[in-house]
Formats: sequence, structure tokens, C-alpha cells
Amino acid sequence: MKISKAFDGEIVATKIGVQAQKIYSIPEAHAVHLTLDPGARLNTHTTPVDVFFYILAGEAWIEVGEEREAADKDCIIESPKNIPHAIENKSNENPLRVLFAKTPRP
Repeated sequence: MKISKAFDGEIVATKIGVQAQKIYSIPEAHAVHLTLDPGARLNTHTTPVDVFFYILAGEAWIEVGEEREAADKDCIIESPKNIPHAIENKSNENPLRVLFAKTPRP
């Protein structure tokens, strides 16, 4: 059995208002904890594998392809591979915390 502390992982990206911290990585999957400051946005991009977002805290705008919808705590959003997606903190006051997973790991 392996037990790890989620926030002991490597910080893999820090952009203005967005921090990404790797919390799990094996050949079959990759998970990252995202924190977006109020109003911050992870810009539109694609991935070569399926991904999902799990909203841990806060309110988000999620874009997948041509769709844009609001999502909040405990929502899971799927994004198929090679489809553009983005996430934005809908709040101007509170941080947005999201678990982002790629399956399988690219």
C-alpha cells in the first residue's frame, strides 16, 4: 500500500492566477490539482487523451468544444481527447480548486 499527501507533489505549472500541482502519476493515469485565483483562466487547449475535471471547491466556467457552462462543487466534467477545453474561475472573490485527470497518461 502506498499513501501519499496530495500537496506534497511537484508544482508543475504556475501562470498568472493558476497553479498546477501533480498529485498522482502512473502510466495509466495522471492527476493534477489546479487552483485558480478569482477570475483566473486556464486557456483553451487540447490533450491527446480523455480528461475530466472534478470541481472540489468554487464555481467555474467550463468550455468543451463549442459548449460553455457553469459548474460548481462536486460536478464532474468530461472532455474527450483532441477537443479544445478551458476552465475559468467564475468568482471574483473565492479561489477555484479542481482535480484534473488524464486517462490514460499521455
